[in-house]
Amino acid sequence: MVAVARFARHFGPVVDALYPPRCPSCGMAIASQAGLCGECWSSLEVPTHADSDTAAIPVFAATYYNETSRKLVLAYKHGGRIALARLLAQLIAARLPESHVGHRLPVLVPVPLHRWRLWQRGFNQAALLTHELARLGRGEPLVEALVRHKRTPNLGGLGREARERALTGAIRLNSARSEHLAGRDVILIDDVLTSGATSRACIAAIAGAGPASISVACFAQVDQDHRLTHP
Repeated sequence: MVAVARFARHFGPVVDALYPPRCPSCGMAIASQAGLCGECWSSLEVPTHADSDTAAIPVFAATYYNETSRKLVLAYKHGGRIALARLLAQLIAARLPESHVGHRLPVLVPVPLHRWRLWQRGFNQAALLTHELARLGRGEPLVEALVRHKRTPNLGGLGREARERALTGAIRLNSARSEHLAGRDVILIDDVLTSGATSRACIAAIAGAGPASISVACFAQVDQDHRLTHP
């Protein structure tokens, strides 16, 4: 870590000269490679309390899904800006509670991708967030806890009931990892929480391992007052 810090200190100005820092949301010039411009920072809508889905599972969202957070998600997930994972994870980490069972860090479980979707995209956006949250000391990553063994259609244009049908039987617990979840606080990690169908499918699978608690953490949450087309 010291070597990385020294590298960033010495070569940061060179990188900035070759690639002038710009806000990943609006493209405006900014002071450093990490972060947003002041206008985009102020436009992010931060929930004032933890929400819950229909199953009363706590949801810790960094922001509501609005135009600014939508642009960040699009740049991150579909624009290949994977370096944004650190910024998004930092915003998520700020929303997570400090208390854990037995003073142990929670287990961080990303929403899984089907192998074909992973091959097409090249990365699992939830898994990258999970690793960044672990680096921030917010939990222990367990990226193979869940398996998406059934290929599902793109859920973006589907309604709530259609999403539920598409996800039926699609996600299951990895039996080789289930013992690591027993008796532990588990946080399911995703980039965007829309209808909650994917989260509920993951929660149902995790519950089979007997965790102490389950919660959801995401970068952006869609609610009735912040509805946009999911990317």
